[in-house]
Amino acid sequence: MSDRFSRDNAYGTILLNWWQKLEDDRASRAILRRAPTVTAVALSAPYQRLYRRFQAAGWNADSVSARDDRLAAIVGLLAHVTQDQPGSPAKAMSYKAPGEDRPLVSELRFTRLLESPDVDSLFAGLRRVLPIMEHRVDVIALADDILFWGDDRKKRWAYAYDWPARSAD
Repeated sequence: MSDRFSRDNAYGTILLNWWQKLEDDRASRAILRRAPTVTAVALSAPYQRLYRRFQAAGWNADSVSARDDRLAAIVGLLAHVTQDQPGSPAKAMSYKAPGEDRPLVSELRFTRLLESPDVDSLFAGLRRVLPIMEHRVDVIALADDILFWGDDRKKRWAYAYDWPARSAD
């Protein structure tokens, strides 16, 4: 089985179904939203219940704990997402409202996200960015990007972000 998230594989289906049902499970959503760190998410009952579903589907057969931490980060962040908006998360961050010349997520804040050296700092940065994005992002794309966060994903984000033009002095 592929270890990626997509809308047409088991992991993506499990995650998307869980996220859709989270709307009605207000207690679990609240627990996950209040979790300030990846560790706090990993120690929560809502995450552990979902984690067991992933294990049943073949998740983490090789016992790579870094993948578990990334899954916890994904789950904690998706608790903050209220609308599944198709497209690149970086493109969504650079969206400019009609009549505006500045993106939702500033160039500086976006650059700081790209500089995230590990899943913990990425988690903290994205928790601050999601409200700015009005809690709208592609659920599966964000999950896959977090799972494989590294230089390749950082470059993809850099190319997808619509960098604001600098005015000539």
